[in-house]
Amino acid sequence: MNENLVTDYGWDTESGPDSCGYIAPKIIDILRSLQVKRVADIGAGNGALCREMRNAGMYVIGVEYDQKGVEVAKRNNAGINFYNYGVQDNPQDVLAIEQPFDAVVSTEVVEHLFSPHLLPTYAKPLLKKGGHLVISTPYHGYLKNCAIAILGKWDHHHTALWHGGHIKFWSVKTLTQLLEENGFRIKAFHGVGRLPFLWKSMILVAEKT
Repeated sequence: MNENLVTDYGWDTESGPDSCGYIAPKIIDILRSLQVKRVADIGAGNGALCREMRNAGMYVIGVEYDQKGVEVAKRNNAGINFYNYGVQDNPQDVLAIEQPFDAVVSTEVVEHLFSPHLLPTYAKPLLKKGGHLVISTPYHGYLKNCAIAILGKWDHHHTALWHGGHIKFWSVKTLTQLLEENGFRIKAFHGVGRLPFLWKSMILVAEKT
């Protein structure tokens, strides 16, 4: 067994993670503002966000590396196609079945990846010309970092004992650089959850170049 390869993220119910409650509504607002009709969710987990986007009237597919997550998603979301792939796989496997998408969404995934550049490079071929990548990750900025330090919460925040937990901690600057270096142009930033500049997560909207 390769202990450096995480294949099980603990998906066993249809309920979305707590973050879905404050991220999903903003994601749907963004997609509606972009007039998105077709969307792919990379790192779809148990399909909770896919369900929300489908209920908002969009054609949705999910891509998820965790086989248990895919099984839960398929069992609870009839009519949505879920594919058991990770960002290290070939996106042409999906495009052999699906047409290109107006948008690709990936929520709270990039912070778990050993090779985060694989996420935008996987997403780009899935998108139509001028399509958008909408990506969320826990927010890190000066005030929030200071608050975490003052409250002695770094051990908890770093999730060091969570197998498959957060291994990358992104700022607006570093996530922007990641996307720009891999074929995207940043269009918008949004903070979600909690007070401004203490946001739980941030969402970047980037256009395929």
